[in-house]
Amino acid sequence: MTVTEHTPQLTAPASRGGCPFDPPPAYERAREESPVTRVQLWDDSPCWLITRHEDVRTVLGDRRFSADAQRPGFPFLSAARKRLPRGRPSFIGMDDPGHARMRRMLTAEFMVKKVESMRPDVRRITDDLLDRMTATGRTADLVGEFALPLPSLVICRLLGVPYEDHEFFQSRSAVLLNVRSSPEALAAAQGEVSQYLTDLAKLKRSSPDDGIISRLMERGELSVDEVAGMGFLLLVAGHETTANMTALSVLALLRRPDQLALLRDDPSLIKGAVEELLRYLSIVHNGLARTATEDVTVGGRTIRAGEGVLCLLNTANRDEEVFPSGDGLDVGRDARRHIAFGFGVHQCLGQPLARLELQVALEAVLRRLPGLRLAVPFEDIRFRTDMIVYGVHGLPVAW
Repeated sequence: MTVTEHTPQLTAPASRGGCPFDPPPAYERAREESPVTRVQLWDDSPCWLITRHEDVRTVLGDRRFSADAQRPGFPFLSAARKRLPRGRPSFIGMDDPGHARMRRMLTAEFMVKKVESMRPDVRRITDDLLDRMTATGRTADLVGEFALPLPSLVICRLLGVPYEDHEFFQSRSAVLLNVRSSPEALAAAQGEVSQYLTDLAKLKRSSPDDGIISRLMERGELSVDEVAGMGFLLLVAGHETTANMTALSVLALLRRPDQLALLRDDPSLIKGAVEELLRYLSIVHNGLARTATEDVTVGGRTIRAGEGVLCLLNTANRDEEVFPSGDGLDVGRDARRHIAFGFGVHQCLGQPLARLELQVALEAVLRRLPGLRLAVPFEDIRFRTDMIVYGVHGLPVAW
C-alpha cells in the first residue's frame, strides 16, 4: 500500500507546524481522518501509524505486539538506529517472560510510597539548585542550571553513580537521543556508557553502597552485563525525560499567564497541573514502536504478523473524544487518563519519581521566582526537534 494523501512520510520527526507545543499537523490530521493508517519509513518500508487514544491503548496493552527491536519488521526511524548494535537489550526492549523477570527486580525501588519518602530530599536538592542559580545574577539558563541538574542528581543518588561524572553521561545521552546522530557516533556513545556502567557494576562488588546498581549486584541473579543494561536505561531515561518536561512545562506556562496565575494563587493545583502538562506536552514525540507477532485488528484495520507499528502518544493525548478541547492547556483539567508514560506492561517504571520531581520543581520555581519571564524572544528558543525526547535545548529566563 502507498502512503495516503493525508499521512506523512516518516524520514525524521514531522514538522510541528506553527505551535511548537502541538503535535505535527500531519499526525493530527491522520487521527481525525484515518487513525490507523499506513505510512512509509525512511527506507520505504511500510509501517502502521496509530494516532487515537483508544487505539494506542489497545496496541500497547496487547501482548501480540512486541517491543523487541530484533524482530523482523520492527520500525526504526533512521538507518543509524537500525544499525545500532543490539547486544543484550534492557528490559524495555524485551517481551515477557524476560521483561517481567527483570522489571520485577526494580518495582520496589519505584513504588509510590517509597518515592514519596524522597520528597524532602528532592525539595532540598531543588532549593539548593535555585539558591545557586539566583545567587549569581538575575538571568540564567533554566535547563543547564536547574532542569537538567535536578533529575541528574536524583538518579545518580538512586543508582549509586558518582555525580561528578554527569558531564560524561549527559554528553553521551545527547548523542544517543539525537535522531541525526551517525551510526558510528551512536555506537560509540552506547559503547562508552555501557562500558562505564559495566565497570561501575564490577566496582560495587568490592565497594558496595545503598544504590540500586549495588543492590542488583548483591542479589546475584543478574550478570554484570544485565545490571549494566538496567543501569543504562535508568540513567539515560531518568534524567533526560524529567529535565525536558520541567523546562518545557515552565515555558508552556510562561506562554499562558492565565494558567500560571492559577497555579501561583493556588499551589494545591500543582499535582493535577503536572498531569495536564504531561498530557499536553507528551515529550516522547516520535511514538512507541512495536511489531505485530500475529494478525491483529485495530480500529477496523488488520495489522499482519511482522508489520511494524508506531503509537503516537502526543496525538492520543490530544484526542477530543477523551480530552475535550484537548489542544488547550487547562491546569484544572482532570487529565489522569493521559498516556504520556505509555500503557500496558511497558509503561514507564519511573513515573512516580518523574511526577514527584515535576511537582517539586514547578512549585519551587513558581514560589521563589514570582517575576519569572523569558530573557529572549520566544522565537529565539531552540526546540529539540532533532531529539527523541522533545523539549528545549536551552531556556534563558530572567526574574
